[in-house]
Amino acid sequence: MILQDFLDAKPLYYDEIDYARMPKIYEKIKSHFTKVKIIHLIGTNAKGTTGRFLASALHAKGYKTGHFTSPHISAFNERIWLDGKNISDGDLEESHQKLLTLLSDEDASSLSYFEYTTFLAMIAFKESEYIVLEAGLGGEHDATAVFDKILTLVTPIGMDHEAFLGNTITEIATTKMNAIQNNAILAFQNNEDVYRAARNIALKKGVKIYNINDYIDERDEIKIQNISKQLSLPPYLQDNLSLAISALKFLNIEYTENDFNDSKLFGRLSKLSENILVDVGHNVLAASSILTALSGEKYILVYNSYKDKNYKEILTLLKPIILHVEIIDIQDKRIVEKELLQSTLEELDIQYTQFKKTNKDYKYLVFGSFSVVEKFLNLYKK
Repeated sequence: MILQDFLDAKPLYYDEIDYARMPKIYEKIKSHFTKVKIIHLIGTNAKGTTGRFLASALHAKGYKTGHFTSPHISAFNERIWLDGKNISDGDLEESHQKLLTLLSDEDASSLSYFEYTTFLAMIAFKESEYIVLEAGLGGEHDATAVFDKILTLVTPIGMDHEAFLGNTITEIATTKMNAIQNNAILAFQNNEDVYRAARNIALKKGVKIYNINDYIDERDEIKIQNISKQLSLPPYLQDNLSLAISALKFLNIEYTENDFNDSKLFGRLSKLSENILVDVGHNVLAASSILTALSGEKYILVYNSYKDKNYKEILTLLKPIILHVEIIDIQDKRIVEKELLQSTLEELDIQYTQFKKTNKDYKYLVFGSFSVVEKFLNLYKK
């Protein structure tokens, strides 16, 4: 069965996850994976851009590098970036057929969409020297956690996916950081509970957890500012760049400002046109970063939300930069009922209408999830 048909037969999301399945199957086939230097990314936000900054720099320095990220916006190939570009359809299919020869029919069928995709990426990265491996929604029990890592990068942690990770920052941070195997670097965190959880894990597991300031000095700060100007990075992407650079310094890899020229990842406050910004963020932490980046401007917010997100707090945060909201319809059972979203907007005294098309006389911010951006792009192309 070809890859697309194989994946289409698997649900994208699950109400319950079998945490034992991935480790069991990995034990059966791990001898087929070559030893490679893996940098693991865990956290709530910023994993994709931090990973792409790091992978791009490693590639620019001449290392064979793979970057596994998720989800995708337009094409599945976006999840598997290899030596400067998304994997080709041919290489993707070849990796799929190779993986099927390693797995029993039962195991191949039982793996979730994300678990199978993780193995698929590792097969595609078989000749890489470095792999930048981004966790999905978790850490300790994530599919990516089964592989041996040389370093873990911890991006900002906030409230998200509470049903799977815990109901407090401490619980969520602990679940994520339990994936650390030996060394980790902690990005700047908004909540002191994350630092406390990190100290507890370092003591309990005997691992070394560094802060980003242990690696970034004044010379790095100057370089970061120069790179940010070159790439027109908003403040939160500068923070992600700093974490990637701290990883390079941990690895004792010298870098230059030009090593990041091809590192921008679409969908992170990306300018689609002079008056349209798109961002795949979907939680409170992302909304807070966007508010900081766009403060002082006014935008029409093209929006929708999954029902498990705190859309009321997100809209409350973004209200100072919202002219009005235009609701974009998404066909997904996880999307909040339109009546609930509308009543929340009314409660917050935010005017809203249905999204139809853009007007060049206004500025637009498209925000709410990968699904929102994907749907908007499909309509925009038409």
